[in-house]
Amino acid sequence: METSGIKWIDRFIISAIIQGGIITVMSFVIVGFQATHTEINLIQYLSNTFEGTAKWFFIGIIFYLIIVVAIAVTGLFYNHLEINLKRKFSGGLKALAWIHLIGMNVGGAGAMLYMIFAGLAGTGVLSLFTEGTLGKQNLAIMDSFIEPIGAFIGLLGIGVICGGMGFVIAYRRKSESN
Repeated sequence: METSGIKWIDRFIISAIIQGGIITVMSFVIVGFQATHTEINLIQYLSNTFEGTAKWFFIGIIFYLIIVVAIAVTGLFYNHLEINLKRKFSGGLKALAWIHLIGMNVGGAGAMLYMIFAGLAGTGVLSLFTEGTLGKQNLAIMDSFIEPIGAFIGLLGIGVICGGMGFVIAYRRKSESN
């Protein structure tokens, strides 16, 4: 087993841990804010406005959690290819794996963070963090988030497609021990 350098499973697991840390810090910020500002129940307010922009907040949180799990599970695919099947990721496969890693982390996390932010901004909750008072709902603000979210989702898609291609190519290659 090669010990020089980080294997792809390590890169994906480390990135899943980092992404999990980000969503955990975000959760602590929201809970901490709720604990120190008891004049409004944030989650109840967001739940009551779910028909509007608040759904972007909840969907962003749920999809962010899914992205964290997907990144970790992807590491298991690399583990199977690198360790069990002894496939080496070099040259073009290495490039595809890097695109996969960056696409999932930057594209996936970026899209979900934009959705969370858009949901908070559109419901007026964001002004609680910036001004200390609940702002008015603004459905029109959502229009300014469509292109960046779409761009990040495109990056996520490119990353996943490149990763899938890399998996198939690596799987079909002969192992290093053959």
